[in-house]
Amino acid sequence: MSTSATTTTTGLIAILRGITPEEVVAVGSALVDAGFTTIEVPLNSPRPFESIERLATAVGDVCVVGAGTVLSVDDVVRSEAAGSRIIVSPNSDVEVIGAAVARNLHPYPGAATPTEAFSAVGAGARSIKLFPADSVGTAGMRAWRAVLPAEVELLPVGGVDRTNLAEWATAGAGGAGLGTCLYRPGDSAGTVRDRALALMNIWSADAA
Repeated sequence: MSTSATTTTTGLIAILRGITPEEVVAVGSALVDAGFTTIEVPLNSPRPFESIERLATAVGDVCVVGAGTVLSVDDVVRSEAAGSRIIVSPNSDVEVIGAAVARNLHPYPGAATPTEAFSAVGAGARSIKLFPADSVGTAGMRAWRAVLPAEVELLPVGGVDRTNLAEWATAGAGGAGLGTCLYRPGDSAGTVRDRALALMNIWSADAA
């Protein structure tokens, strides 16, 4: 991956933690209908690689499908085989980042400190997941933004919802990961679509 990989920002990422293969296509299609262009299936969900494969087959031509909670190089390899194009992690593991970059996948390593963020950038990441975002805060993100390379985007994850998404957008976030405010296990596709539309409207109105 080149260092110009993030000339365009990611936008909102739908995090479908706990989704099953049987429901993932309906929910994923509802998210696409609402305007989402990136969907993450965390690997601690039931049969995650099957869900990723089904989702990539169904909507992969119009939506970036990827894996979350990726903790090892083996996870990266299996995620790619299932159809993942992004690799999202809660931590900054340089081996995971390197494996993703080597496979032309886009890594989103988690960082809670500037030291972790710079380590991730040094390993090849050009998108940093601020996690947990409520610990870093918008003021912290602005401080990171002032010292990180301009081509590196910052995406808050953890505690981001309808009450504060606009604040993150106006603070300069390149996107945000949305979990339980968007999807909880067992939610219907219609329910998820309604939430997705509301969140997308907030983001579209306030993103820089």
